[in-house]
Amino acid sequence: MGKKEKKPPRAGGQKGSGSAAVPKEEEEGGGDPKAGAEEAPPTCCGCRFPLLPALLQLALGSAAAALGFLAAAVSSSVPLRDTPHWAGICVCVVSLVGFVMLCISYQPDEKTCMQFTIKLLYFLLSALGLAVCVLAVAFAAHRYVQMTHFTCDAVLESCRCKVDAEDPLGRTFVYRDAADCSSVTGTLHLYLLLQMVLNAVAAVVCLAACFVMWKHRYQVFYVGVRFYPLRATQGQQHKV
Repeated sequence: MGKKEKKPPRAGGQKGSGSAAVPKEEEEGGGDPKAGAEEAPPTCCGCRFPLLPALLQLALGSAAAALGFLAAAVSSSVPLRDTPHWAGICVCVVSLVGFVMLCISYQPDEKTCMQFTIKLLYFLLSALGLAVCVLAVAFAAHRYVQMTHFTCDAVLESCRCKVDAEDPLGRTFVYRDAADCSSVTGTLHLYLLLQMVLNAVAAVVCLAACFVMWKHRYQVFYVGVRFYPLRATQGQQHKV
């Protein structure tokens, strides 16, 4: 009768229990062991980002410049727009800036003035290279179509070609220092075709470089996304 019943201890009532104790590391680190670490540089086909586009730009620009100088050697009077070595040189300069980007830490969010300057310069030069290559393709395609209708005659040490031989007022193209008209209608014609292909591929590479830099900087294109929160809030107000 005089004995007192012992009550069981309440759960969580004791100090220092495992459920109540919180490690200090989780509070300080927030559960993210990689917090504060720098992001790994983006890769393109297994290579660090600017390497592959810069290599392609250097190869395509060098090939386009070499073909331009070879086309200029066919005749001393070949127009400059028919020998677009200037487009190849421009693309080579863009590739050199891309190689400079390999010497700095490429991050989507710039942390130094040098990173911002080099990335902006590479983006602008890639856009310029895109425009120049498209212009070179347009010039080469125009002359290529004209040369398919050429009628050429060798006069002394020059080759005179007309688009329409029956038109006395038609434009005449004179290619001086041409050994044979076949070098104009055949060799130069082939060079123009190769110029169209090389400059078109170089334009695609420059466009891809601009797109990758834009995507790494802004992640996505935010066109029209801002209207969704407004629609959601309006729907909630109607429901209330």
